[in-house]
Amino acid sequence: MIADYLDTIDTRPVTSDAEPGDIRRRLPEHPPSAPEPFDAILADVRDIVMPGLTHWQHPKFFAYFPGNSSYPSILADLLTAGLGVQGMSWVTSPACTEVETLMLDWMHELLDLPAKFRSTSDNGGGVIQGSASEATLSSILAARHRITSGRVNSDGDTSALVAYCTAQAHSSIEKGLRIAGIGTDRVRIVPHDESFAMITSELERMIEADLAAGLVPFWVCSTHGTTSSGAFDPTTEIAAVTRRHGMWLHVDGAMHGIAALAPEHRWVNEGLESADSYCTNPHKWMGVNFDCDLFWVADRTALLGALSILPEYLRSAAAQSGQAIDYRDWQIPLGRRFRSLKLWFAIRAEGVDYFRSMIRRHVGLTHELASWVAADERFEVVAPHPLNLLCLRLRAGDQATDALIERTNRTREVLFTRTVLGDRSVLRFSIGSRTTERHHVAEAWELLRTHA
Repeated sequence: MIADYLDTIDTRPVTSDAEPGDIRRRLPEHPPSAPEPFDAILADVRDIVMPGLTHWQHPKFFAYFPGNSSYPSILADLLTAGLGVQGMSWVTSPACTEVETLMLDWMHELLDLPAKFRSTSDNGGGVIQGSASEATLSSILAARHRITSGRVNSDGDTSALVAYCTAQAHSSIEKGLRIAGIGTDRVRIVPHDESFAMITSELERMIEADLAAGLVPFWVCSTHGTTSSGAFDPTTEIAAVTRRHGMWLHVDGAMHGIAALAPEHRWVNEGLESADSYCTNPHKWMGVNFDCDLFWVADRTALLGALSILPEYLRSAAAQSGQAIDYRDWQIPLGRRFRSLKLWFAIRAEGVDYFRSMIRRHVGLTHELASWVAADERFEVVAPHPLNLLCLRLRAGDQATDALIERTNRTREVLFTRTVLGDRSVLRFSIGSRTTERHHVAEAWELLRTHA
């Protein structure tokens, strides 16, 4: 069923025509008391569930961000479920921990990251998180622990702590700060320039104002490829500011950090040598099944100080000796799956050149699409597009652009998402599906031209 689905996905509408409640109404209200034939379960998947899906693997899915899968990582997920191991600590499954550490080091090498993030460095290392949202929250908690010298663990006092990001930063930033006890009145939205990148002088001005008011600036998020516009904040300049003020610098490269697999795009790493933490997602642009976020820290001390709780039943000689990592202390939940198998299978079965060629194909298609948009006087490109996201709009204005998005999505032949940049409605054309080829992009562009 899975193979048939992926082999024929381009014959399906990208989106469902279901209305709210349609799926549930077709399913029994109460659970069965006796076993049902497995064929009946699969029939309901085919007839009820499948028509209610948005097909993220579709070659004309141009919305949000890539959400790819691949046969090697699908098989690895199946194996993970079949093995059913619990990888919360080294002793609960040594291979689960050690393969994960190796995979973070493999990816460290493939992305050409700073040496301080490698597991063999003095105090750095990486871990697989469920999503960039979890990585962000982990970095906030580590920063909170460090700036208070651990006092926050006992008194819980976060009332003076202040965090900084731009309006282009992901919504998970504000959510993570809220969870960590940093309210919205302690989150500073730093102005951005015309390319939607943070203005460093404004960051420093806001920090100094907060210091003068008796507050404690503690955490900054620099984004390498924002969701709305693909903007890159000037991390090297930001780092100079955070160093002066003893703040934690987290770099969010969730969508575009994977571009560094291709050596010509390693500019996406600029400034990482000065970051305290960094994350990027193979489950977006690399074709590894969700969930697989890579999170690195330069100094694990603060992370462990924030997240390590050690009851007697979790103690082990291996961890206490310092010879083994207990990854439960690197994340929010206690339990964890054998997620690294997905990376291991994908890298070995596909080969790194496969990922590089896919990235290059998508970047090339985005540049070609931009040339088509520039040739049609009805449209304009509204943000830089160095990688695989093109932001465009109709010159006729917001209402026309919004209507265009609605009309084209209503065809169910494509899916785009809307955002707002500089108070203007914008259509995001995100090219990142493993199955997307030139003709899919050309057909989507022709659909936009027709409906404009």
